[in-house]
Amino acid sequence: MVSLSVVLSSVADGSMLNRHNTHDEAVVQNRKKFLDSNNTPFDTTIRLNTDLLNRATIANETDYCKFVYVDESNAGDGMNGDSVIVADAIVTDKKNLPLMLPVADCVGAVLFDPTHEVLMLSHLGRHSLEQQGAIRSVEYLAQHHNTKPEDIQVWLTPAAGKDKYQIWALDNQGMKEATLGQLTEAGILAENIHDDPRHTTSDETLYSYSEFLKGNRKEDGDHMIAAVMH
Repeated sequence: MVSLSVVLSSVADGSMLNRHNTHDEAVVQNRKKFLDSNNTPFDTTIRLNTDLLNRATIANETDYCKFVYVDESNAGDGMNGDSVIVADAIVTDKKNLPLMLPVADCVGAVLFDPTHEVLMLSHLGRHSLEQQGAIRSVEYLAQHHNTKPEDIQVWLTPAAGKDKYQIWALDNQGMKEATLGQLTEAGILAENIHDDPRHTTSDETLYSYSEFLKGNRKEDGDHMIAAVMH
């Protein structure tokens, strides 16, 4: 039977993303050290690259629910620098092919269907959630991999607290509030949601991009969530 490993880094592990230098060697080494310490092969891991700074501020894209299937041909994509794949979620039905996402404030969501042996790593930030990104992630799995919502297990990273970050287009919901609401609407069972309730905006063991921009954190950076089927 297929099993799943999910790991989450912290500030102590170092930043897993440099927003201004995708080839930052210190970041690459942080990724490698953390993954190695969790028995996850760096060379075959695939990084979900949302490229939001460019897409939202320069390209003015309008679709933040781009889902891409990956397999062994994509192994290592984005781990040492630029990523060929730019998406809001990556999906695989291959075992021993780790998926990883650097994240700070937004929600990193792992969706796993052990029945159909499919794994999705979805980035649920303001842009995606405003477009019902959690619901559409579940719908994608149903349409392309025949999954049923009640069979899907979900792991959620910490996210910005509602007291510090609200999504005005969603009636001022918080990141996690919006995510949980959409997952429930999509048919995910409450007992199948494994939520890390910590707030990145108040827990300084985690990175917070919004708090860095406000001058409340000295270091910009992202922690990492990684998942792999065995």
